[in-house]
Amino acid sequence: MQSRPKVGIAGVGMMGFGIALNVQKAGFPLSILDHPGNQDTRELVASGAGLCATAKALAEGCDIIILVVTGSPQVEDVLTREDGILEGLKPGAVVIDCSTSMPASTLRMAARVETAGGRFLDAPMTRTPKEALEGRLNLLVGCERALYEEVLPLLESFAENITHVGATGAGHAMKLVHNFVSLGEISVIAEAAASAAAAGVDPAMFVEVLSKGGGGGVALDRLTPMILDNDPTSLKFVIANARKDIGYYTEMAGDFGTSRMAADGILAMLETQVQAGHGDSFVPELVKLLESGGE
Repeated sequence: MQSRPKVGIAGVGMMGFGIALNVQKAGFPLSILDHPGNQDTRELVASGAGLCATAKALAEGCDIIILVVTGSPQVEDVLTREDGILEGLKPGAVVIDCSTSMPASTLRMAARVETAGGRFLDAPMTRTPKEALEGRLNLLVGCERALYEEVLPLLESFAENITHVGATGAGHAMKLVHNFVSLGEISVIAEAAASAAAAGVDPAMFVEVLSKGGGGGVALDRLTPMILDNDPTSLKFVIANARKDIGYYTEMAGDFGTSRMAADGILAMLETQVQAGHGDSFVPELVKLLESGGE
């Protein structure tokens, strides 16, 4: 890129706000899509960000559009709806999907973007809103190598570790595998913590033993504040979204014909929590919710 491209962001929630803030700090001209689900955008607007009423208007004024929405249905909607991004896409513009999406949907949407004259890459994120604010996200990118290198300066403005996984859709496939592993570990430790508490094991002893053995790692670190201090904010990721991600993984595994027995069990546990009205609770709260048998 010879000059700073104009960047648009659709989805300025807990993750998207941090991305927008760091893109703007890096000197990229920024516009954002107005939406009731956004975080408070006054700081961004006061610093020069444009505020667009429609996705079409966002696309008409931008060279690169970053999507930071919940999942495949929301990605498909913001791209294809009336007054959506595809209606305003500039020739050669790039759509970057940082959402957690189904690879099959990703390939369909990439084809739609290309038919409209644009280019597409999937770049789902790992880490949390804290790292988003710090500009230290991890990105898993799926696209042709030349496009990856073209947009890398922009990606580096809000990410610390950027991995070119492979062709279009590979980033989203890797993200689902990653989230199955990370959320699976968290689910197992949360259930174990509930059983340990019922058995009278001191919570601090539970954490110490796991940390010195095979249970140590990021999953335990993220649950420890909840286990010891009843503080769920170390992982600001709600149970409904965890259920969505594991559901995507089981669907993908089904498409590939691979085993999904462990994932099905985790999905059933998360679905039980959502049906019980706990979908908006942070994932670490599973530690307490599972003490009552998961009901």
